[in-house]
Amino acid sequence: MCHIPVFCWISAIVLKPMLKHKREEMPKTLTEMYTHLVVFHTKQKNEKYLGKKETGPHWNKESILSLGKLAFQQLLKGNLIFYEGDLKEAGIDVNEASVYSGLCTQLFREECGLYQDKVYCFVHLSIQEFLAAVYVFLSFINNNENIMDKLQSKDEPEVTFYKSAVDKGLQSETGNLDLFLRFLLGLSLESNQKHLQGLLTKTRSSSQSHEETVKYIKEKILENPSPERSINLFHCLNELNDHSLVEEIQSYLRPGSPSRDNL
Repeated sequence: MCHIPVFCWISAIVLKPMLKHKREEMPKTLTEMYTHLVVFHTKQKNEKYLGKKETGPHWNKESILSLGKLAFQQLLKGNLIFYEGDLKEAGIDVNEASVYSGLCTQLFREECGLYQDKVYCFVHLSIQEFLAAVYVFLSFINNNENIMDKLQSKDEPEVTFYKSAVDKGLQSETGNLDLFLRFLLGLSLESNQKHLQGLLTKTRSSSQSHEETVKYIKEKILENPSPERSINLFHCLNELNDHSLVEEIQSYLRPGSPSRDNL
């Protein structure tokens, strides 16, 4: 992804302090990278607007949830830009939107040369997709609510939640939920949840749920969805730190490998 300018910017923001202080292990997945990015901007916001200098981010849960709600609602609609009414609907104070200028920004668009209308967008679509995933994840972990499927029971098992997310992603013909799905599955790992302390009322990460989710994704790959969806499912396995299927394929491609039926 480093041919994408905004990802180079994100990489510089996240990796510079890590390389300087050598205190933390380097991010290995996109979810880790974007989690560190949001933590960075939360600390920056606290220092700039609240005068707080802390080792850990002092989360404003309401603000993060509101940004995430906006991101999710507009992602489902396929909207990259939105208006003041959209911000208000998500519970965001328009006057305070600039506080999160590192994540969401205000633009001015001229309509027919007659007037200017304020429009807003996230700094990059991938940030919108990450915040949308955070919102859906927190809604489930904190409130046992699957906002992707209102018909699901309130107390559904963790693995059912992630399976429904995979199904939702596969149903999208445009692929607009691909990166969202990768982030959502990545957030299921406890190693990523530890950075969201203050937003989570509890952590939920079981090895059984992880294994069943990985198994389900592999089953979906074998069902031969479109090439684009298949590739994204491989990325999902990577976000879950599971490389077994890739290793099996590499083993199959080696000279003298067992037959395809053994995969």
